Amino acid sequence: MIRSSPHETGKIPSLDGLRAISVALVVLSHVGFGRLVPGGLGVTIFFFLSGYLITTLLIAERNQTNRVDIPRFYARRLFRLMPPLLVTLLIAYALTTANLLPGSITLLGFAAQVLYFANYYALFYDATDSGVPGGTGILWSLAVEEHYYIFYPLILASMARFRNLAMLLVGLCVAVLLWRNYLAHLPGFTEVRTYYASDTRIDSIIYGALLAILKNPLELSRKDDPPTARDWLIFIGALAVLGATLAYRGAIFRETLRYTLQGLALMPIFYFCIRFHNIRSISWLNWPWLAKIGQYSYAIYLIHFIIINFIGRNEPGIGARPLPLLMVVCVLSLAYAEAIDRWVDPYFRSLRHKYRAAKATDARVLPVTV
Repeated sequence: MIRSSPHETGKIPSLDGLRAISVALVVLSHVGFGRLVPGGLGVTIFFFLSGYLITTLLIAERNQTNRVDIPRFYARRLFRLMPPLLVTLLIAYALTTANLLPGSITLLGFAAQVLYFANYYALFYDATDSGVPGGTGILWSLAVEEHYYIFYPLILASMARFRNLAMLLVGLCVAVLLWRNYLAHLPGFTEVRTYYASDTRIDSIIYGALLAILKNPLELSRKDDPPTARDWLIFIGALAVLGATLAYRGAIFRETLRYTLQGLALMPIFYFCIRFHNIRSISWLNWPWLAKIGQYSYAIYLIHFIIINFIGRNEPGIGARPLPLLMVVCVLSLAYAEAIDRWVDPYFRSLRHKYRAAKATDARVLPVTV
């Protein structure tokens, strides 16, 4: 376990770049390049990043104040996530009402999306997403993250020692793997059960939390020494493992061990990208324009699939051609994200600042100690 201090830039190196890669994988997959681009991996990276970032911030808060202010944490998460979500849903429901977007409007579907139960709603009530506006089915992933946000701070705040927390999290990862394996061997099993559900995907977030607890690279990221041969070997090996999880297509493997191996592989990958962010092969993750896309990734993720469904319904010629569709989706998604950043986020950003714990940082500033 290490102690981390604020980085000179005030941000975690490479994190926005990794966020940009994640959303790019998802968008490319959804516009029609799914056979070539692993969109599901983009979601897994998002999960891992959330676990790492939130754990880093909560540990920083506890080290600085000797406690975790749970109500303030929930308030900050609410003001960060809910406003862009509500604006996006307003647009989607208005387009559906005008018959410009497929799908339909139901009270239960809306409640599931706003209350972050969209994943279980899709699994056990509306498998085709016919009861929600087209393009909003991707909100299942937000539900997984919110379930983590609800329970994880309570667990962290109750654990006296971080070593005990790490042991508990490792046990949870093992339990989730065993649970996935059990479900995958049941008669009538479908892959969406393990892909969508919080009880089968939460370990993708936990692996990020474990990196923050066991070997957080923030302090070392301030040093300029280059990676050793051992560092490179571990990094390249982790990339190879990640690639193998995508190449092997066994049905049971893909819904059980795949997520575990991806989580384990992302730990050294994230460590290397943050620790050695200044080397040439990694520094591109910190290019300003790429970092900006990473900062816009949440809004891009929320709106891009709605745009795809809108175009598919109203301009099917463009919707059937992946490259033109990609260009239109990128332009409109970036414009939407810029509008959210300029006209929605500033007010709620000030509210998040108001609900900071004493001396603690928000989700884009580094902690003092881990």
